[in-house]
Amino acid sequence: MNLLPKSHKEFSEKDYWNKFFKKRGNKAFEWYGEYLELCGQLHKYIKPKDTLLVTGCGNSSLSADLYDVGYQNITNIDVSEIVIKQMKSINAQRANMKFLCMDATNMTFGDEEFNVVLDKGTLDAIMPDNTEETNAIIDKYFSEIKRVLKLGGRFICVSLLQSHILAKLLATFCDKSWMFRVVRCHEAEQKNAEDGDGATLPVFVIVATKFKVMPQLILEVCMAGDKMVRLQTPEELQSHVKSAQDAAFITNGLAKTNLDDENEVSLDLMLPGEDSPRYTLYVVDKKHSQIINKYAVFIVPQGREAEWLFGTPAGRRQLQDSARFGRLVVAVLRRGHHFDSLDAVKEELAHSAKMLIPYGFSGQIPFLSLGSDVGRRVKIHSGSSKMSGEFVVEDVDVDGATHRRLVFLDNQFLVQSEAKLKTVKRKNKTKQVVDFGHISLYHSFMCVGVHLSRVPGLSNVALLGLGGGSLAMFLRKCYDDVKVTAVDLDPAMLEVAKGFFELKTDDRLVVQIKDGLDFLKEEARSGNHYEAIMFDMDSKDRTLGLSCPPKQFLDDYVLEDVKTMLSNKGQFILNLVCRDTELQASIIETLKRHFKHIVTVKLFEEINEAVFATNSDEVYNIEVFETCVKSLNSMARENNLVDVKCVDLKDFLQSVTIVS
Repeated sequence: MNLLPKSHKEFSEKDYWNKFFKKRGNKAFEWYGEYLELCGQLHKYIKPKDTLLVTGCGNSSLSADLYDVGYQNITNIDVSEIVIKQMKSINAQRANMKFLCMDATNMTFGDEEFNVVLDKGTLDAIMPDNTEETNAIIDKYFSEIKRVLKLGGRFICVSLLQSHILAKLLATFCDKSWMFRVVRCHEAEQKNAEDGDGATLPVFVIVATKFKVMPQLILEVCMAGDKMVRLQTPEELQSHVKSAQDAAFITNGLAKTNLDDENEVSLDLMLPGEDSPRYTLYVVDKKHSQIINKYAVFIVPQGREAEWLFGTPAGRRQLQDSARFGRLVVAVLRRGHHFDSLDAVKEELAHSAKMLIPYGFSGQIPFLSLGSDVGRRVKIHSGSSKMSGEFVVEDVDVDGATHRRLVFLDNQFLVQSEAKLKTVKRKNKTKQVVDFGHISLYHSFMCVGVHLSRVPGLSNVALLGLGGGSLAMFLRKCYDDVKVTAVDLDPAMLEVAKGFFELKTDDRLVVQIKDGLDFLKEEARSGNHYEAIMFDMDSKDRTLGLSCPPKQFLDDYVLEDVKTMLSNKGQFILNLVCRDTELQASIIETLKRHFKHIVTVKLFEEINEAVFATNSDEVYNIEVFETCVKSLNSMARENNLVDVKCVDLKDFLQSVTIVS
């Protein structure tokens, strides 16, 4: 039996409600939760001795529940004669409670007769649209509410707050003679979701308190917990409400369907009054035929969020595959916040985890992580530059070791530069210093290309992109016969590298602060030659799917400058970070136009891909690479940079693809 209206307009029509209640009989219909879900808010704003008017009472049991816990001065009105007759019969034993058939837009009560006017869904029912006709009805309704409320009285409205309804409420009650407050009622939403009856959209309680004219506008919102946030403008409040509604739209959809295997959804979770997300949740689904477990939440410890397994869609998909979950929510703890413990994080995420439960799941939600704590992330320095924007230097713990990282905040899940710290003893004191032998995997692969390019005497290496200086310092300390010229556009990076990553410049490690394109052009025209030219700079343009290098550094005229600068045996070494497979393929085709020989080196669980290109007469082959890796590891050991190796030979050889 279909009890829902054919169109939204029917919500406001008296005949619809009479038919509805005839069909429904005496069974209460709770659109927005019952007493148990709403009482936490109602008891804050209604006193037992208050005179209470319930408009559009319907056959809800809310009034009876309030009456039974001590609120006995209650008057209920509804436009439907049928429901009023039903409710008088049902509540015959509640002698002091009144039920009157009355139009809320034309009430017969005296002025300032009630302390509270309570509306649970009535406004939503009589305002299905924003037409001139509907607005005229609502103006009468609000005018009557203002008239019958005493000074200090509260208009309490439980609503789904569609945009046109919120706009009307703000236009009517958002002035200096009313204190206006919006509170989200999570309990009502949860009950609706569990029952599968009524609305599953966010439920809000609006409290408009009548005052004499106040010195300033008082506008407040509470979207989670009990903390009220004071706002300055109605537009801010509308933004808060819309954000909650948009998130609920996604979570409601996810509760009823599964994502395609290749898709994922992300949600930011914020504390009331804060501007930066506290958590980011990634939701990934898998086809049911391939799963063992239906649902889990995986909490990524601080400092691990940039790893391939957690920081990329492909990695999160593999994480899900390894445990064979139908739905996995990957929760990332965002920087700039304090997290007490893993248990505290689980408690904070419990509500959101429930909202993302897939259809058919029941029981306790499993929370998974890498260990028993939330990890450590300590900010060492923060700054801003005209080139890179806001950035931080932070220490994080990974697998029992401390790592220092440079992160640009416009791309927070990408580590721009990293150094491992080690403890040394000097003058009977211990201190942490940078371990120059520890470089990232892709940097170690790039160093193989440098080793391949070396010639007797002094080899010149140009490194475009300084970052924290880890790669430049490794090359400087590993080779006595190499001069490194590092080029960076951003002077702030040189200060960061020297101040926090122990970069030291000398006659064999020079840093030039200039545009890399200008450097290449000037060096090519000057006839200066290099045994290796390395590109390791990030792109600020996030729209292309190309994070490194900036697209203009792969233009034909730039690659011609690179080719001109390289010595006969010279190697062009590119750190390529490209998530667009078609674009990656086109970049390789571009390189083929300028270089005879090309090889790519990429591990499956890494975003970065090292590309070597040369016009040398010596072709790339596995035997040459094997010799080169062994020699590099030997030299790194001799210079006390590593105990065993900086490049794993097996990993390197398995990752090599000879393109041409």
